Amino acid sequence: MKKCRHSEALPRLWSLRLIMTIVCSAVIIQLANSAASSEYREAAAAQGNYKLKLPVSFGTIYDRNGMPLVNRYSKHIAVLSGDGESAAKVFAYVKDRKEFSEKLRECVPFTCELDESKDIPEDILQFDVPERYDEPQIAQHIIGYMQENKGVCGLESDYDDLLRRDRGQTTITFPVDGTGSALSGENAFVRYAPKASQGVVTTLDTGIQLICEKASSSLEKGAVIVMETQSGDILGLVSRPVYSLQNMEEALSSEDSPLINRTLYSYPVGSIFKLVTAAAAIDNGYEDFTYECTGSIEIETQNFACHDREGHGMLDLDMALINSCNPYFIAISSKISPRDLFETAAGLGFGREIYLSESICGDSGYLPDVQELMLPAERGNFSFGQGKLTATPLQVARMTSAIANGGILPNVRLVAGETEDGNVDFVDKWEKGERVLSEETSEKLRKMMIGVVYGSRNFNGKPDGVSAGAKTSTAQTGRFDENGEEYCHGWVTGFFPAYNPKFTVTVLAEDAGYGNDAAAPVFKEIIESMRDYVRY
Repeated sequence: MKKCRHSEALPRLWSLRLIMTIVCSAVIIQLANSAASSEYREAAAAQGNYKLKLPVSFGTIYDRNGMPLVNRYSKHIAVLSGDGESAAKVFAYVKDRKEFSEKLRECVPFTCELDESKDIPEDILQFDVPERYDEPQIAQHIIGYMQENKGVCGLESDYDDLLRRDRGQTTITFPVDGTGSALSGENAFVRYAPKASQGVVTTLDTGIQLICEKASSSLEKGAVIVMETQSGDILGLVSRPVYSLQNMEEALSSEDSPLINRTLYSYPVGSIFKLVTAAAAIDNGYEDFTYECTGSIEIETQNFACHDREGHGMLDLDMALINSCNPYFIAISSKISPRDLFETAAGLGFGREIYLSESICGDSGYLPDVQELMLPAERGNFSFGQGKLTATPLQVARMTSAIANGGILPNVRLVAGETEDGNVDFVDKWEKGERVLSEETSEKLRKMMIGVVYGSRNFNGKPDGVSAGAKTSTAQTGRFDENGEEYCHGWVTGFFPAYNPKFTVTVLAEDAGYGNDAAAPVFKEIIESMRDYVRY
């Protein structure tokens, strides 16, 4: 039988690799021994020791299940005395060889990060050091960031005193001989810092947060919120675009403003506000109101066009919401008093700030007052979410939760409590919100939103394997591109499962066009991914 040529080549390859390793090790040892700096040696000899400090570790920000949102991963650090022999033992595993070589030339103790550590001899000092942030950082617009070991924004800033209270920093002290050369690593004295166990417990769920971040990656600009319908606890929150902590200059100069938390920023909302008008209509006895849409409606001297220029024909409230007919809602709003419209919207949380922490606050948006709504044209715009009205994705999610939660407007939470030992069992429980709609009205609205999902022929947000209710919108902005096309915000908000709502999902696709095209597919992906992740 003929011998395989590959089998003959293997011993040669192994021999060549061994020779190269020996040569590299010899070069490293010679480099270290010959490049000794008298300046460093003299300074070390005068002090009698040489001290190294590992990176500082701080308190942790946790999700609702005690999973860390920072310090999620560690890097493996080797501590070397600066001699060539110890350097040769780790050289094959060094992550940044250029930096390693520069440090080695100084002939003083230093640290280096390793790709792996399983084959490194035990006589090499090794440490696992937490890395504060991912790249990109999970839930970055909530976590915020530090500079010079101090929180700058987000929860890092709001809880700076707590998170930075117990600083853990391990130090390694090397004794030096009479020439200033560090003695071997075996003689190093290690002072281990106590682990900083204190932290902040959020309502976020890491799995749901990651689902939201993946699903929203198709949005150039926008926002996603997943809320626990009954409690108002925020389970996932994403703002797009994201930014890199490694390149803050680019983030600060970007026209897309990636540092803005768009879930807290107010926008025109469009047709999802028809849910508010529908609630006011039901409460005021206009549930059976019918109207024939001919393609437009005239209010005083102003003409309002329907998106279906041929008209929808005769509509009741259910079909008007399914078809998202503007003329119908303008017509029905003229039957409702300005005060009732205003009070329904205000009761559902519009026009109110929402504080999530000391500095993380949702904008109040703009809610036209009763006097403004007395103007027929202003009331007409208001009825389908245009005109002066603006709101945040957070407010829209809260409104949707009230509809899905039997008319109870939940108290929105992001921070569940603080912990001294990483234990999250003790954290504050949520408090029941206030009733803003009757159970009867909220049930009718819920059924209407289910009708949008299953009564529309082309709704792109209908999830597989789980039922849902929803409403989309395409909100005009009054801004135009170079071709004269108007920028529009795409929205969708809804809940699932349809007949026993547990979760609320709101998606904003900023400047992305139709809600059914830009936002609804993200809504669908989030719900389908959560279907496989949570039990309900």
